[in-house]
Amino acid sequence: MIRLRIFSFGAILTLGALFSCQTEEVPMAMDEISDVTLAQIRNLGFNSDNVQRVDDGYLVEGDIILRDQDLTGTADSKRLRIAEVEQYHTFNLVTGTPRTIVITTSGSNITTRLSDGINAAIARYNAENLGITFVRGGSSGGGNINIRVVNTRQYIASAGFPAGGDPYGSINYARAYNNYSLGFVTTVIAHEIGHCIGFRHTDYMNRAYSCGSGGNEGQETSGVGAVHIPGTPTGPDAVSWMLACLSSTTDRPFNANDKTALGYLY
Repeated sequence: MIRLRIFSFGAILTLGALFSCQTEEVPMAMDEISDVTLAQIRNLGFNSDNVQRVDDGYLVEGDIILRDQDLTGTADSKRLRIAEVEQYHTFNLVTGTPRTIVITTSGSNITTRLSDGINAAIARYNAENLGITFVRGGSSGGGNINIRVVNTRQYIASAGFPAGGDPYGSINYARAYNNYSLGFVTTVIAHEIGHCIGFRHTDYMNRAYSCGSGGNEGQETSGVGAVHIPGTPTGPDAVSWMLACLSSTTDRPFNANDKTALGYLY
């Protein structure tokens, strides 16, 4: 089976190989990222190999974006990872619920398939009757979350985590996957929205579970954090929408555990 890395904040896979969720920006050479910054990334529990400098901060683990405030911030040390493969959220969530989150697009490369996938992802969330409601905005950007197409084959998509009670403001989607199946595109967009509202990868503690290789993305008690969501399983969850990797034919609607996690947080 072909496995694609979805995001780390951002990325997904390539055919015959793993994709990750990253952005289109040209990566900075490793020796251009200071040892202090790499140490801060490691202290948060993330792998500091192949870190890339992007406009929004630092891309780690293929599809996760860490901003400068993530590297220097502190969090409640009482919130610990307590099991192996469950649902997890970051220390930062969207607040002020009930509230409406507007999703816009920008740029001229939004295909009909990608547009349909955005609408379908919004519908998946709204069907859960959460305290956050997603609506589709216009094509000139400016939404709470803006989606744009980028030119890269290094990953499928990328996003980040909330800050200041607001969702992460952007999702980058790789042009190469613009016209994949509707189920695939919907799953990728829903996954990245999940990051934007504070969800970690379900298998963040062992990316090999869905990716075939890779280790722990980090579970420190500072930085972005990894907080178990009560009511979600302690064993592997093979079809969660927040697994780190997927195949080129994957479609992952919310399963029962995903719905429990969404309902608990929002």
